[in-house]
Amino acid sequence: MIDQLLGKTYEQPELLGMNRVAMRATRYTFPDAQRALGAKREQSPWWQSLDGQWRFLFRESPSDLPEGIEKMDTQGKGWSDVPVPSVWPMHGYSYPHYANIQMPYPDEPPFSPERNPTGVYAREFEVDADWGGRRIVLHFGGVEGVLQVYLNGEFIGLNKDARLPVEFDITEKVRTDGVNKLTAVVVQFSDASFIEDQDQWWLGGIHREVYLYSTEEVYVEDYFAQTDFDPETGDGSLDLSVRVEMGRTPQPGWTVQWQLFDGTLSPVNEAVSLPVNVTRTSLEPWPRVGAKAVASFSQVRPWSAEQPNCYRLLVSLLNAEGELVESSSVGIGFKRVEIKDRQMLVNGQAVMIHGVNRHDHHETTGKVLTEADIRKDLEVMKAHNINAVRTSHYPNDPMFYDLCDEYGFYVIDEANVESHDFHNQICHDKRYLNAFVERGMRMVMRDKHHPCIILWSLGNESGYGANHDAMAAFIRRYDPSRPLHYEGAISRWQSKSEWDLGHGVTDIICPMYPEIDEMIDWVKEERDPRPVILCEYSHAMGNSNGCLKEYYEAFRKYHGLQGGFIWEWIDHGLRQTTPEGVDYWAYGGDFGDKPNDANFIADGLVWPDRTPHPGLAELKYLAQPLEVELASSQPLELRIRSRQDFRSLNYLKGEWELKADGKVLEKGAFDLPDVAAGEACSQQLELSQSALADCSGELLTLHVSFVLAE
Repeated sequence: MIDQLLGKTYEQPELLGMNRVAMRATRYTFPDAQRALGAKREQSPWWQSLDGQWRFLFRESPSDLPEGIEKMDTQGKGWSDVPVPSVWPMHGYSYPHYANIQMPYPDEPPFSPERNPTGVYAREFEVDADWGGRRIVLHFGGVEGVLQVYLNGEFIGLNKDARLPVEFDITEKVRTDGVNKLTAVVVQFSDASFIEDQDQWWLGGIHREVYLYSTEEVYVEDYFAQTDFDPETGDGSLDLSVRVEMGRTPQPGWTVQWQLFDGTLSPVNEAVSLPVNVTRTSLEPWPRVGAKAVASFSQVRPWSAEQPNCYRLLVSLLNAEGELVESSSVGIGFKRVEIKDRQMLVNGQAVMIHGVNRHDHHETTGKVLTEADIRKDLEVMKAHNINAVRTSHYPNDPMFYDLCDEYGFYVIDEANVESHDFHNQICHDKRYLNAFVERGMRMVMRDKHHPCIILWSLGNESGYGANHDAMAAFIRRYDPSRPLHYEGAISRWQSKSEWDLGHGVTDIICPMYPEIDEMIDWVKEERDPRPVILCEYSHAMGNSNGCLKEYYEAFRKYHGLQGGFIWEWIDHGLRQTTPEGVDYWAYGGDFGDKPNDANFIADGLVWPDRTPHPGLAELKYLAQPLEVELASSQPLELRIRSRQDFRSLNYLKGEWELKADGKVLEKGAFDLPDVAAGEACSQQLELSQSALADCSGELLTLHVSFVLAE
């Protein structure tokens, strides 16, 4: 294996990967524009899934692997079948290990433990003969542990970040006229584990999808469509940079063509052709081999969590003869996020954050989630008036962001950086500098087009040091359209007197679990220009979420308080069955995992199967999009005030019941008028004389509820 040449690659923090393709935005390439706009990636002749059953060999340590593992016969002793994606503890290999702050082993960075679970995955595949002569890329969506890849017995590359994809160019190694053997060696613990020390299960394996795709030798390497929205004029702008890869000697005459489409895929503008610039001057702006365009659009439909209006940008590459080489599209949205006067403004409006922290978790598959699983999360959230998610504490699968764009959620996208057990140490360790910067950079590169993302986060509970400063500097330069979040820069163990620190790396004051009086005193006494948005509060463990009403009273009363993110969304129980056949949810220590933090992982607003806890009902009430008061009892009249930031209330209808000691006397329904965000209206309820004729001393109650009109 490669360790024989380079030593223990999994104990070298300066070594982040080998032979990796540069990170790019998520997109899929098609041979024509029509399919690039409307077809699923499975319909592209240049995309091929490698998910499914793989052969698998498990060892307790990488040192236990036999020589020549990349060339072994996978039908031999010890090999079995496992699905990809999956995590091996959920298939009987090793065990799930839960730890909160403490690492699961006592070693110092960057060393790995003697017992270091290692899995070898192998499968055969063929590619379409039409891919011959084209560039071919291998994609791993997410692997917990150090990934070493071999193809047909030859080393391909290496990667360490567990929560972001990695790609390898296998053009020179793959056979397009026969069977290929792919081998992936995954070593669970490494130098990287010390900055992936999140409050969650340690579950080794290939937990996201694996696929191949193909391009021509000249291809669109990446593009960045930066958008803006002017809330005063209603106009939107687009700043597009396209990078074309032409290899060693770029050739003139190629063009890039782009066009914008609305949510119904109707064209917004005529297609625009841009020459690919291949001139070589020292003052040429980036991208040198590529194209740039700036455009304005009048009266666009802006994106917000209340009205998630998405557009589709189509980018095509044409060769010097004018022939179409490839097309791809990405979803974008027009919005503006800015910090002004102690407020975070979205499209010029201060929004209230009704948020939760969310880990990837499934009760039977661990870190492996399907699109249906993610939709279930977001639909339960939407049904309970949640409008924001913090991806605690790592980038999620690209499906998550696509669905947040679609459903309408504000997202804090968080880098895969947490060094909790070495809280304020690794952030100063020069050996980890590149890892910090790269994890932030690669996250932004992949997720930059998603309108749902309103803040980039530099990670979680990793102290504050020069490594964070370097990460922040890159992100600010690359994407100035979104502010930054980092709790570690203002916390210093949560001393209120130091919330005014960290301006270089966080544009919001984002404390964890502050007392209500502490928040109020801050906004009344201090003049820091940043808003307070709690990145964690109201810890939802057991019979918890106390004082939630009082938090919301403060959020709504005091300028500078804009809500926050409850810890957390889901209990992380893993479904197990007793010998008697009774199902239960297991927690830390139930698998013999030591050290562990027991049931501290059971701290969600929903059970592991997404069934709500009682605290979620209270959050739903407090976060509801309107408030109602009784304006008059004779006649019976309601005063209804909108708590929306953008949307009219006419998408709702009201229902009411008048009860006497619980018995329904009369009921009715009404449509809501076009009540603008923040405005109010009156609604008189028609009550018959007979309804009250027989009442004498009963307790009369009026129950009012609101549902979607459609």
